[in-house]
Amino acid sequence: MDPGILVPPVGYGGHERLVAMFAEEYKKQGHEVHLLVTEGSFIDGCIMHPFGKEGFPPKKSDALKAIPTAWRFLWKHRNDFDLVHNFGRLIYLLPLWNTPIKKIMTYGREITGSNINRLLKLPHRELVFTGCSKSLISRSGAKGNWQTVYNAIDFSSYSGVMDITENAPLIFLGRIEKIKGCHTAIAVAKATNNVLIIAGNISPLKEERIYFEKEIWPHIDEKQIKYVGQVNDEQKNYWLGKSKALLMPIEWNEPFGIVMIEAMACGTPVIAFNKGSVQEVVDEGITGIIVDDEAGMANA
Repeated sequence: MDPGILVPPVGYGGHERLVAMFAEEYKKQGHEVHLLVTEGSFIDGCIMHPFGKEGFPPKKSDALKAIPTAWRFLWKHRNDFDLVHNFGRLIYLLPLWNTPIKKIMTYGREITGSNINRLLKLPHRELVFTGCSKSLISRSGAKGNWQTVYNAIDFSSYSGVMDITENAPLIFLGRIEKIKGCHTAIAVAKATNNVLIIAGNISPLKEERIYFEKEIWPHIDEKQIKYVGQVNDEQKNYWLGKSKALLMPIEWNEPFGIVMIEAMACGTPVIAFNKGSVQEVVDEGITGIIVDDEAGMANA
């Protein structure tokens, strides 16, 4: 796992939450589980190996230091593990590339097919790639042995609210970045005279902070457009559960979008733009509605 976010995460960190779920499940199956993760991470019954400090996004210098740190760790323990399941950079696996140790490389974000294809020219053994959606894999152009393994959540951690009224709010939940389309969610809420709850972390990246300050903050009036900040799991369940729909006006090919299944677990329908994995996640007319643009979202 790349350093920077705790496993499991306190707030933002869908990928890290998934790593924690895998670790718990491996443990239930009787495996001894070691995690090379951000310092301060903790999962009961697992052996933690500190790997960089908390802070997102990590400094470039820290990201570069992570590569030799991972290499030293894997080479030192090359005879200790039956399986290495990597959720970080592919290059971390290089010391074990042509060894009999079974290796799973899992992608939950965009795949750089050219880098993978270049490394696959080297002799390699026992290597399987997984992607969190067919859409993600198909557009990568990557060679190799690929399997689709969809992301998951612990449904027992979520509960729905059955008495939602017509006056219930809409919700936008996710990183407040332009590609996530929060500005479009605001426009839809205003066009349909609905209250909108915005929940999520503000990116520390300069261009995204400018986006928030120029395109989001001026609309927040705490009456129709409300910002509740970054939310933990309990708060996420509360806000999703009391909303009548989750808006996903994404401007990019979403690799998966865990928030969509989190909304479904709360009984909240999803209204999403038809990009990336959306057609694989949303059961049209059952768990949500898929639309092409802002007008379609407003009419849904």
